[in-house]
Amino acid sequence: MRRDFVAAAGSTIEVVNLSGRVEVNARENSQAEADSVAQATLSAEAGRIIADSEIKFTNVAGRTRIEVVPSGSSKRIDIAISVPERVNLKIKTGEGEVRISGNIESADVTTGTGTIAVDVPTESIKYQLTWNMSRPRFLSDFELEKVKEKSGGRFELKGTYSPPVEENSVKEPLPLGEAADELVASDEPKGKKKKTPKSRVDGSSVALNFTTDRGIVLLNVPPNEVSSDLRERPLTEAAKAIIRSGDSILMDAIRRASPKYFGDYTRTLPPMRREPVLGTRTETAESNGNLKRASVRVTDKYNRSIPGLKAEDFEVAENGVEREIVKVDTTTAPFNLVLLLDVSGSVDNYVDFIRKAARNFVNTVGRNDRVSIVLFNDDVKVLSKFTSDKGKLSESLDTFDAGGATAYYDALAYTLADTLRPLRGDRTAIVILTDGDDNRSFLSFDGLTGAIEESGALIYPLYVPSALIAASANDGGEVDPLRARYMTLTSKAEGEGAKLASVSGGIYYPITRISEIQKAYDDIVVQLRTGYAITYRSDSAQANGGRVSLRTKVRVKRENLFTSVGPVSRVQ
Repeated sequence: MRRDFVAAAGSTIEVVNLSGRVEVNARENSQAEADSVAQATLSAEAGRIIADSEIKFTNVAGRTRIEVVPSGSSKRIDIAISVPERVNLKIKTGEGEVRISGNIESADVTTGTGTIAVDVPTESIKYQLTWNMSRPRFLSDFELEKVKEKSGGRFELKGTYSPPVEENSVKEPLPLGEAADELVASDEPKGKKKKTPKSRVDGSSVALNFTTDRGIVLLNVPPNEVSSDLRERPLTEAAKAIIRSGDSILMDAIRRASPKYFGDYTRTLPPMRREPVLGTRTETAESNGNLKRASVRVTDKYNRSIPGLKAEDFEVAENGVEREIVKVDTTTAPFNLVLLLDVSGSVDNYVDFIRKAARNFVNTVGRNDRVSIVLFNDDVKVLSKFTSDKGKLSESLDTFDAGGATAYYDALAYTLADTLRPLRGDRTAIVILTDGDDNRSFLSFDGLTGAIEESGALIYPLYVPSALIAASANDGGEVDPLRARYMTLTSKAEGEGAKLASVSGGIYYPITRISEIQKAYDDIVVQLRTGYAITYRSDSAQANGGRVSLRTKVRVKRENLFTSVGPVSRVQ
């Protein structure tokens, strides 16, 4: 359902939707809207047809009231509203989430357990956040006052915020959170007064009044970047390594999750030297007639590698100019493989299973492949650095025990930012053995995507339901397929496993029978070995003193096949 209504700056919009979520976007006013009566738009979605009587409108003297009244108790109706800037909002939901973005004048929001997430200008903010029936859970991208406990088990967070205005200086953002006033030590001499921030109320001041029973409040923090655990806690070794890596997106996620400890740790580090990041693969060629070799991987739409291709199946071009292919060989270069093992409490009683599964992987890979084994529970531990010595790898697997929480996302980010970082540009892959569920990470799943794409590592998640491992251990062997169908992964883990593989170019293996693990290992080795080294003649005209910058593209002359070009080197 879609409906238009009138709402100008300064007017009030009241929304009551106890059966679903509410999203409000305050768009920037056009000149036409500024000169006339502004229009607003409501859209509603539900699993069944929405009747006109289920959304009631009342508009009196600049105040619009929208009430959602579903025809059945099980019917959920979500609404989204686009409004002009500087309106006043009054919203009430039950379990439904509330999202507000844009330059509003005020927002008065009440929820039961629904998350309240806003993204508003920070020039001048007045806020009052109240939790009626739980300890406060919140994240903010700007500094807040301390939480105060009130009578009757209520908690309140109240104050104002304006960013400091200092001439001829640029300040880093302050660490954030419940105890922000304890986080940043002042470098000013004792006795010197601090500058008082100047409030800026140039039409962008915002008043926020949020009341929730048990909900989460997010202030200028994307909900999809919020970790599974909002309690502030000391940094793990994985979190510290991620901070040292310099990845700004991952660092910001940890800063928001644990501002005090983030601030304490970063002050112990030397000034960071960021590495340059290249957005396009280029190489420099010398004079005419050079032979070049490109490492190429060919996949179908399911990311499965395609074997058996010949020279006549490829086309190579440099800067749009087609090149002569001399020969095509199967790639035999070794891989750098990380085996990432879940040893959390969810598999506490099945250490023997983990050891056996890990040894089977080590025995499956090629003799020249270098393997590193990284364990994770509530933190990470490098069990073995990169080596091709299978004996040492096998021996290292006798040195660990299982137990603890599951910081899966942090462990994956650690592997990308620390273990594989020195090998950027080499052939790298991560094989993960886990049940896919996370309950302890500082990071969220969505925050990993950029780091995965930048790393170039192929990811092969093997997700094994912990109940399947338990049943196999108790029965001493394979689980009957009829029983195994009830020992499944969570839908969240299923979706994330498939996305990990898709983003990286790897393959996702949901395990439903124990015997499928070895089949997955065998298939991974086949996938890693199914690549091509294409030798071609580079006939570029000389430029810039005999050197030209070349962009290489490789195409397969078959439908629904895709290529990814790795390192390109000159053949001596």
